[in-house]
Amino acid sequence: MADAVGAEQAFFSTCGSSLSVKAAMLAVAGELELEPVMLPRDAFFAAKETVAVGQAAGRVCAEQITPYPPGIPVIIPGERITEELLSYLRSGLAAGMQLPDPADPGLSTIRVVRGTG
Repeated sequence: MADAVGAEQAFFSTCGSSLSVKAAMLAVAGELELEPVMLPRDAFFAAKETVAVGQAAGRVCAEQITPYPPGIPVIIPGERITEELLSYLRSGLAAGMQLPDPADPGLSTIRVVRGTG
């Protein structure tokens, strides 16, 4: 628990402690329960395609995305991508969050399982 608090404090000290940013991110975080559609292994090894992030909602993710901080995956292969998830990631990137896992760390595109959505 102390590590999570430290990560949150580091994030907001880096991007500014704007209460509106913090409130918006906390509100969205509660909406990040995603639907598992495929086993992670099956999605990871499935045929993939790269799509613009604006076309990704409803598709099945083919890569893990772990924003830092806090360093906890928000989506893994096999889960359905939602608009709420994309909004959370966009707001985090705008506030200085890093995405070390995806093929496109700037989140212009995202890898999805071909033929889903």
